[in-house]
Amino acid sequence: MSFKIIDGKEIADSLRGELAKKADQYSKKYGKKPTLAVVKIGDNPATKIYVNMKEKACNDNGIEFIGHYHEKISEEELIELIENLNNDEKVNAILVQLPLPEDIDDNEIIEKINPEKDVDGFTYYNVGSMYTGTERLLPCTPLGVIRMLERSGIEIEGKHAVIIGRSNIVGKPLAALFLKRHATVTVCHSRTKNLKEHTRNADILCAATGVPKMVKASMVKKGAVVIDIGISRVDGKVVGDVDFDNVKEKASYITPVPGGVGPMTITMVIHNTLQAALSQKGEYL
Repeated sequence: MSFKIIDGKEIADSLRGELAKKADQYSKKYGKKPTLAVVKIGDNPATKIYVNMKEKACNDNGIEFIGHYHEKISEEELIELIENLNNDEKVNAILVQLPLPEDIDDNEIIEKINPEKDVDGFTYYNVGSMYTGTERLLPCTPLGVIRMLERSGIEIEGKHAVIIGRSNIVGKPLAALFLKRHATVTVCHSRTKNLKEHTRNADILCAATGVPKMVKASMVKKGAVVIDIGISRVDGKVVGDVDFDNVKEKASYITPVPGGVGPMTITMVIHNTLQAALSQKGEYL
């Protein structure tokens, strides 16, 4: 059957154009740009790439970017930095780039972020709000997946969404967002028995495991929408969780890696920064 590639970069570019206009309106109204502070600890090359991508996206779309980079910092010093950013009225949004060094507790640090400035949507307050149906600041990758489906004209209501992966960053929040939009949701993971039986029932199949090409064509129902959220490097090549070349022949829509969900995640950082800035003024996107 014929399939359509969901071009995440194209959708992201369109959304960024809209967000840039709204950021410009904010700047003219309040005399300052919406401002994101990003904290990066250590010298992990992948982390540096992600932060650089976020900085470029912000600079290109009307968001002020402030970087706080430290090769080494104690947990106490990091908490003090976050508290200073919480109290800085010029800063609308805060992002602590994960993972942090092993001697720093990720959860402890995330909970120090003011929920109104929590651009990743990871604080207990924002997570709890999401699960109870009040969408405030939402995790960027799951929100990017939902926006991608909406912009592609793919109906969610009444569909069976199957998610492979139950991480706090992607799998669990994505399930909550699907439920809010009236999908029936199945979450699979490493201990799921007869995985194929679940995935072959999916109208929308989302893979977020980090296992290269684990989703084979035999696991996919004909006509399913396949969203590949995973990313790995194999023999110098970037690949996803889905065996793209074979699965595409069974899918109605499918995302590539790279160029699928990735650009949407970065775009949602811009979206959430603007959302945070507006919310602090009693306005909303």
